[in-house]
Amino acid sequence: MAKKKPTILVVNDDGITAPGIKVLLEEMQKIGNVVVVAPDSPQSGMGHAITIGKPLRLDKIDLYEGVEMYKCSGTPVDCVKLAVNKIFKGKKPDLCVSGINHGLNYSINVLYSGTMSAAVEGAIEDIPSIGYSLDDFSHHADFSHCRPYVRAIAQQVLDHGLQKATLLNVNFPHISKELKGIKICRQATAKWFEEFDERLDPYNREYFWMTGKFQLLDRGEDTDAYALSNGYVSIVPTQFDMTAHHTITELNSWSFDVKK
Repeated sequence: MAKKKPTILVVNDDGITAPGIKVLLEEMQKIGNVVVVAPDSPQSGMGHAITIGKPLRLDKIDLYEGVEMYKCSGTPVDCVKLAVNKIFKGKKPDLCVSGINHGLNYSINVLYSGTMSAAVEGAIEDIPSIGYSLDDFSHHADFSHCRPYVRAIAQQVLDHGLQKATLLNVNFPHISKELKGIKICRQATAKWFEEFDERLDPYNREYFWMTGKFQLLDRGEDTDAYALSNGYVSIVPTQFDMTAHHTITELNSWSFDVKK
């Protein structure tokens, strides 16, 4: 008897027409049955935002032949929530993959990323989940060097599973770098130093345009930043439990003298 193919949910934050999601769904079709649910327009930088106070629309579309696809008016996280509740009707897929994002989601960027937040939501739903990103913001980015790694990493997750409440954050160097393989890493310490360009609109009202510089504050050779700069695919095991467990003992030693 032939082994049943796994069901794979494909999502992203660049929008349903982005080239990156086409590459991802094509690679997932080689190992499973694919359902795509993605925003109807770009949602980069949305983080874990959800839509509250206005309706969500979910429309089936025929963008690529033979692929079950839906466009959603909401955020990447909305896409996962709607997929689980309305498309799969509680019968969860075997894998959730998000991306391939146009632009890296390494280091601190994981907190802002709609791509990674969609994968996090998959993990919250107890679905093994992976976020994929490439160091190329161009609409015409070349994803060819990512393809075999995308498929191989997904297959390993299907074969071995992931620990509860964890997911994988996978980043690829630009195609100009010769890929040397995969490195399992920790998240590098970094920060965005924002600047706000002050401008005036045609009605002479002030507004701000955010710009900024990304500064790496970590020179460790075990980080995702180091791996990527040296031609490796970085894989960071990620969790959504944000408890700083190592500080609990210290806080318990404090004296909270609350006067009532």
